[in-house]
Amino acid sequence: MKILMLKPYYTPESVSSSHLSKDMMEAYLAQEDVTIEIHTPYPTRGVSDEVRKDYIKNKKHEVLENGRLVVHRFPMIKEGRNSLLRAFRYTLCIIANTINGLKAKDVDVFTISSTPPINGLMMAVLKTFKKYKIEYSLQDIFPDSLVNTGMTKKGSILWKIGRVIENITYKSADKIIVISEDFKKNIMSKGVPEEKIEVIYNWVDENQVVNVAREDNPLYDKFGLDRNKFYICYSGNVGYTQNLDMLKAVAKKLEAYEDIEFIIIGEGAYKEKLITELEEENISNIKIFPFQDYSDISYVFSLGDAGLVISKKGVGTNSVPSKTWSIMSAQRPVLASFDKGSELDSIITENKCGICVDADDVDAFSDAVVEMYNNKDLLKVMGGKGRSFILENLTKETGTKKRLDSMRNMLNK
Repeated sequence: MKILMLKPYYTPESVSSSHLSKDMMEAYLAQEDVTIEIHTPYPTRGVSDEVRKDYIKNKKHEVLENGRLVVHRFPMIKEGRNSLLRAFRYTLCIIANTINGLKAKDVDVFTISSTPPINGLMMAVLKTFKKYKIEYSLQDIFPDSLVNTGMTKKGSILWKIGRVIENITYKSADKIIVISEDFKKNIMSKGVPEEKIEVIYNWVDENQVVNVAREDNPLYDKFGLDRNKFYICYSGNVGYTQNLDMLKAVAKKLEAYEDIEFIIIGEGAYKEKLITELEEENISNIKIFPFQDYSDISYVFSLGDAGLVISKKGVGTNSVPSKTWSIMSAQRPVLASFDKGSELDSIITENKCGICVDADDVDAFSDAVVEMYNNKDLLKVMGGKGRSFILENLTKETGTKKRLDSMRNMLNK
């Protein structure tokens, strides 16, 4: 079985779901009958100029794993912070990789994810001219996500274009892997046949993300944090969908609790603006720190007394944040400001591994923080139940096996 991957980023670059890609790569290469061909630009995200030059000079074509993994790299402009330039780079990558995909030989299956959403157009071209099967991993439902975050409105020109691309994408895929039952219901309502869809939750490496005792966690010293205080920790994208404006309102409301602080670890479009606003509004109980290496993930998710999942209202029907599983794997209770009635709400509530309050509800959020602060023994129980849920349902071995089985079943049809 030969698998083709056409990627806008690849190691040594890091993206939010890179651990999933890494886990799947290991799972594929553990199968003796699998070979992989990857086409990707020279690295640009989060790497030094020296590393980039080394790849350009010495690693245009890499043959790895005794010839079972072949990586082809091609020139591409560097990624900038400007959203239009990033979109332009994505478009150039799609064009280049479409050509690469058309040239690829002896491929059995092409596997691709939903970022960027215009990947669907590349899928359509390859489906038209090539006979290999296409597995599509749906991590974000576009254009619904744009509507939920207020970037556009239903019925707008952008929304209509997005719906056309969405329909083309689903039609081109032979198998669509979705990360929640809510995702499945969403795309079935748009006409996607159920037999084309498989629900496989994003998993967590339960051996990589573990509980680290506070006294053994070096991030307290690195960040200059008081080990005697109570911390609610958020780790991930610092963007506009996370509703961090509401977090500011909660922090202001809880200023009288000198032992309660909020920690944000990550990067994103809203980070610099948020730092400025915290200074201007004199909010001192929110502290922001840079994104940490994946090797330190246990330290990150063990940092708080509870882990935070937060979003704007309406996002919950199209999102199950994977950071939830890392919080639970590190034996921390989940504090979620999320749509009530969502799948995430059900998981947290039914398994008693945290507290979920309705998105945008400042009072309920504040009350939940105080409840956790006053019941620290209960937090340990919630954390233990979260870890048990991971071990029973969302381990790395379970997730990668489901993906492999799904791919083989697709090829056998």
